[in-house]
Amino acid sequence: MNALTRWLTEPVPRGRIAAFRTLVYLFVAADLVIFTPWVHAHANTPGDLYQPLLLGRLLPLPTPGPLLVHGIFWALLALSLAAASGRAPRLLGWPVFILYFEWMIIAMSYGKVDHDRVGLLVALAVLPTVGRARHGDRELSEAGGWALRVTQIAVICTYFLAALAKLRFGGLEWVTSGVLAQAIIRRGTEFADLIAGVPYLLILAQFGIIAFELLSPLVFVVPPRWRTRVVIFFYSFHLMTFSMITISFAPHLVAMAAFLPLEKLRLRRRATQTPQPTS
Repeated sequence: MNALTRWLTEPVPRGRIAAFRTLVYLFVAADLVIFTPWVHAHANTPGDLYQPLLLGRLLPLPTPGPLLVHGIFWALLALSLAAASGRAPRLLGWPVFILYFEWMIIAMSYGKVDHDRVGLLVALAVLPTVGRARHGDRELSEAGGWALRVTQIAVICTYFLAALAKLRFGGLEWVTSGVLAQAIIRRGTEFADLIAGVPYLLILAQFGIIAFELLSPLVFVVPPRWRTRVVIFFYSFHLMTFSMITISFAPHLVAMAAFLPLEKLRLRRRATQTPQPTS
């Protein structure tokens, strides 16, 4: 086994997979009713406005209508909640991925394409390959390690490719442009208004964004004891973004949990339980 294969399949506790799986599938259910309920509107959108993404053209997928959109919503809501229990991970996991993939095709085929769902889609595609995993299980799994690793790669590609897109379409002038200023004008908060008043701070922030996105792959080479701290910094970046222009990147944040030792949450809760005195 070469070094790349060992890195891609570095074993992780099955308890981590169980926790990550529950988080991902619960988010899918929440996404349907909280973050993307507007997809329902496409049930009654004229079919000639539907311009499917490349994968939607290659497969090809049907033009959305009331039966398709509402059917996917209710089926996906029920299946994702069932999958969050950890039961029948393949039987439930594959349909959740397929239905959510189609939900995203419908959502993004009318002129607006979000890039914050790549990591989540990859997670949904690979989680069914792991098989059963119980919360708190310390047994190591190479299949689980592979599922988390490819999700991590998708998360970091989201950052790195976003920087390349900025430089490709905006050029080096992007970092000195008024991109952040325009975003604050459109949807800025009172906190953003305070920051915008500081001379050159928005320009410095744009330099920082490009540097952060281009250097994000370094998370894979930092010492393991520092990796969680780097990921916490990633989360703090999104917290700052939300506090300024109310963009949440919620699907991306869920997928980024693939970096975290989620199994310790359960183990720590058990460890902190105080034994009851016996009479």
